[in-house]
Amino acid sequence: MSKKLNLSAKDEAKDNSEFGKLLKDYFAKMPNEGDLVEGSVISVDSSAIRLDINGLTTGIVRGHELFTESDEFANIKIGDKVEATIIEQENENGEMELSLRSAGNQRVWDRMAELVKDGVTIEAKILDANKGGLMMQVDAIVGFMPVSQLNPDHYPRVPGGDKSRILEKLKKLIGEKVQVKVLDANQKEDKLIVSEKAVWEDEQKAVLDAFKIGDVVDGEIAALTPFGAFVKFGEGLEGLVHISEIVWQRIDHPKDVLKVGDNVKAQIIDLNKSKIYLSIKRLVDDPWKKVKDNYKVGQIVKGEVHKVEQFGLMVKLDEDIHGLAHISELSDTPIKSVEELKEKFELGKEYKFEIVNIEPAEHRLGLKAEGVKGKRSEKTEVKPDKKEKKESGKDKKEKSDAVELESDKKSEDTKKVKTKK
Repeated sequence: MSKKLNLSAKDEAKDNSEFGKLLKDYFAKMPNEGDLVEGSVISVDSSAIRLDINGLTTGIVRGHELFTESDEFANIKIGDKVEATIIEQENENGEMELSLRSAGNQRVWDRMAELVKDGVTIEAKILDANKGGLMMQVDAIVGFMPVSQLNPDHYPRVPGGDKSRILEKLKKLIGEKVQVKVLDANQKEDKLIVSEKAVWEDEQKAVLDAFKIGDVVDGEIAALTPFGAFVKFGEGLEGLVHISEIVWQRIDHPKDVLKVGDNVKAQIIDLNKSKIYLSIKRLVDDPWKKVKDNYKVGQIVKGEVHKVEQFGLMVKLDEDIHGLAHISELSDTPIKSVEELKEKFELGKEYKFEIVNIEPAEHRLGLKAEGVKGKRSEKTEVKPDKKEKKESGKDKKEKSDAVELESDKKSEDTKKVKTKK
């Protein structure tokens, strides 16, 4: 009898041990709040969906946690396998509280991260605009597209960079659907950055295979900026003609010789990824190559005052050749102000000058007023005209942009020369 009791006690201890192990395993398998779990739909009604979570427990998704912004959860039915996020391990009814909304949001962010890696193009809708760019609806996430990431057709080219006019142009795009690439997807910072320009660049690369450096293209002036002119040509292509590549003469602004809508011929001088650089002047013989056939040092010539600067006069000898008469070469007595210089030499009038030097390679021709002995000094300065306005910050920036772009261009030319060597 005692033997039977002893066996029964052992069996009970064994059963308790196994139950404890099962209980331990059960809690070990139970996911925590915030985890993503998969379950089978066991019931669907108007206010809630219940899921079987791997036979461990029943989960419930209430109405406000249903994810309705994405098509993948729009038509759930019994038997479907779906993912949900745990928001509470056990409610008052012993059920696990779940959210399809959070799970769906996670899945969308995961997809965005994949799109960054794969570089796949997707559709996005423009929701709103601010001075920095556009708010975009990308799947179920609101992302951002900076102004710099718009393609050329949508880029707001506004003279002087007037921010209010830029915003006005951007707002006209609201409601449009565009093709974009995802550049950055940071879920922690809730930051999604997309680019329309990246899609355009890919298309450009394919089209650019049909062109090479040296090709001549027919195009139309699409826009003018202080640093150059944009030319549309081919199938949606656009290239930049830097201000130094428009004409052989020195000009202050492309609008001096071009206007939007002009039809032009240009030569491709550089292809840098999707960027195309063009030249108009290289299709015309450099007039400075033959300057010494028409002009000699010591020759007296008639020239029209083309521009009055603090350092002297820009003088037009003919349509192609312009010369510089330094302030120190215009009078035997010092000229102390731009105002005084303008009184002596009127803009648009012709005067006689003597050629003092010719440098064809540098496109330079030096002049002095006829009869003036001349004391050329680079240190000569004059006081600004009181009537002249100081350069605005905008003007300085435009000049800085032009200088920077010209510097980049020269750097590229230097690299090419080294490569050829």
